[in-house]
Amino acid sequence: MAITGLIVPLHRSLTTPILMAGAPRTAAISIGTLAAALGLGLQLWIVGMAVWGIGHAAAVYAARRDPAFVEVTIRHIRHKGYLAC
Repeated sequence: MAITGLIVPLHRSLTTPILMAGAPRTAAISIGTLAAALGLGLQLWIVGMAVWGIGHAAAVYAARRDPAFVEVTIRHIRHKGYLAC
């Protein structure tokens, strides 16, 4: 029993998260920027590649569990602890 006029079709692109190579876009850009700063700026090539590989793999793993983990983490950090000792 659907009431006419209250059903709105949604395109799938409006409900799926934006991912870059399996990781959320904000996480992929920040991890890539940090790795580029280490690799190009400080000329620590191996460290930069290791940071990128490990960081991106961790972001992909977390995105498979929850595609909105970046937003949830930011919201979690902003909230104050009520039962802090």
